[in-house]
Amino acid sequence: MAVKLTDVAKKAGVSATTVSRVINNYGYLSEATKKKVFAAMRELNYKPNSLARSLQGKKMKLIGVIFPSIANPFFAELIQDIEAELFKKNYKIILCNAGKDKEKEREYIKMLLANQVDGIIAGAHNLGIDEYQRLGLPIVSFDRKLSDNIPIVSCDNYQGIQLAVHDLIQAGCTNIYFLGNKLTKGNPTDKRLKAYLDTIKSLKMTPHLCSVAFSDSPVLKKMTIHKMLTHDHPDGVVCTDDLTAILVLQEAVELGIQVPKDLKVTGFDGTKEIQTYHSELSTIAQPISDMAILLVKLLLERINDPQKPLSQHQYQLPVRLIKSKTTA
Repeated sequence: MAVKLTDVAKKAGVSATTVSRVINNYGYLSEATKKKVFAAMRELNYKPNSLARSLQGKKMKLIGVIFPSIANPFFAELIQDIEAELFKKNYKIILCNAGKDKEKEREYIKMLLANQVDGIIAGAHNLGIDEYQRLGLPIVSFDRKLSDNIPIVSCDNYQGIQLAVHDLIQAGCTNIYFLGNKLTKGNPTDKRLKAYLDTIKSLKMTPHLCSVAFSDSPVLKKMTIHKMLTHDHPDGVVCTDDLTAILVLQEAVELGIQVPKDLKVTGFDGTKEIQTYHSELSTIAQPISDMAILLVKLLLERINDPQKPLSQHQYQLPVRLIKSKTTA
């Protein structure tokens, strides 16, 4: 049976995280601890991938990338840009599709440790993954608060919804609904709901929330959208992602509601795929390429200088409105 990193940890009397840090030469470790780990590795004949390079203090040039879905056009484009940027820097990625399964994400974290990645870019949506606070690896987060010592990169979610609401107002809407998750979890995307409520209040209008979760299936979302369109009769809908906005357009067609004459709709994300295949959709475009560049830059800075304190915890990049036929 192959010797595992956990076997080395048990033999040396330290944690698996400590063994990983010794192998990756990451962070401060006493010489006594290093000697115990190396002795256990020799005794058990433990040979992780590229061990010789690691023991010489060289990096593995591997980055773990954890996201909720590679099928979603937004994440697909962001991951592609992250991979391209890392490849320019001579790094390869191990891609982990965590979905909405907390235990699956934990298993992927263990796998990344076993493969001695140099760092992790995490953008999964599962909550309560305490392992991120104990990994002893450089980590950068996309759009999710994982820990107080892990930097977060996101777009300006607040500005995006402000732009969307004002676009609907200028298009003549007076009964604007927010279609997204009304539950706040302390993440940057919570600012989308706050922006809607603040903007509607400042305009002395009545707020209307129609709650759908990112993880809801298209069938469940369409049921909620159907009820909203038939019972509440909004004349404007601001959606927190483009795929949900497209479902609104589809349901409007089935119900005989004319867009943009009777209903105006705006999305959020603005991927190249959506702009190509649904160019009629007005949307808020996130700066996907710039976010990928910043995620990689911050992670490599942490890899190169693990002890350097964070100069900033949250990084927000500006968005832009792409106005098209659905809010004409």
